[in-house]
Amino acid sequence: MPEQETEMQGAAVFSEKVCELGEGPSYDPATDTLYWFDIVRRKLLEKRLSSRETRVHDLPEMASAIAVIDQARQLLLTETGFYIRDRHSGKLSLHTRLEADDPSTRSNDARVHPCGALWGSTMGKRGEDKAGSIYWFFRGEVRRIFPLITIPNSICFSPDGTVAYFADTRPNILWRVECDPSTGLPKGEPKVFADHKGRDGGFDGSVVDQDGLLWNACWGGSSVNVYAPDGQFLRSHSVPATQASCPAFVGANAGGLAVTTAWQGMDAEQRKADPEAGKTFLLEVAVNGRHEPRVQI
Repeated sequence: MPEQETEMQGAAVFSEKVCELGEGPSYDPATDTLYWFDIVRRKLLEKRLSSRETRVHDLPEMASAIAVIDQARQLLLTETGFYIRDRHSGKLSLHTRLEADDPSTRSNDARVHPCGALWGSTMGKRGEDKAGSIYWFFRGEVRRIFPLITIPNSICFSPDGTVAYFADTRPNILWRVECDPSTGLPKGEPKVFADHKGRDGGFDGSVVDQDGLLWNACWGGSSVNVYAPDGQFLRSHSVPATQASCPAFVGANAGGLAVTTAWQGMDAEQRKADPEAGKTFLLEVAVNGRHEPRVQI
């Protein structure tokens, strides 16, 4: 990667709620609402773009991803499986178990393929080596598609659904793999999209815009980095917290970019030096984004 071109447009605090591990942001255009998680604190947060209030919901277990099913229901990926959430009451109902018999793992990164399939991941609660996996979930069927991943992240898809991306943050490699656009299942073997072994800052969550550009939150790098479809590094946008964790396109036309952050793993001195850590931001950057598809359960 060449020397970074960092664009300093700035960022605005979207939510002052401080998350130990802010993750999994997902925007619902029907309600103009961004949802995200504090995974380790077992919280689901939500805020309308037009509102000043952030609502915080307690969860019975760790969860990390949310997707829209329809106007009344959402799908949550938790440490024991896929749960349907009633949007109005917040009630959770089990749909499909996932690694529920393994208390050492929890859910992590996830995203919905354009066809409505969801790729969701698991990892060791203590980041155990190769304890995680990526699963394909579609209309009630679950398949493990990529095992032996330590910290799965960067799950996202090209606009036409023919390419999927995912990373393992521990070795710091981001892969691309061909996909069946009608099912979201991978075709062939993954190929290295970007290899940052030995570099500061790890690949965390990613989204792909309408032009096929991949926007990646760099954990430890205080940035969201942009890559072309061929893996070429294009530019870096500054985030006012060290541990940027995941971006999401927001707004009626998906023309904005939100990013979650975290203070997990920091001691008192590190937190003092990083006072914005754990907040959620809106980057002052124009994006040609796209809204998340609805998941087909």
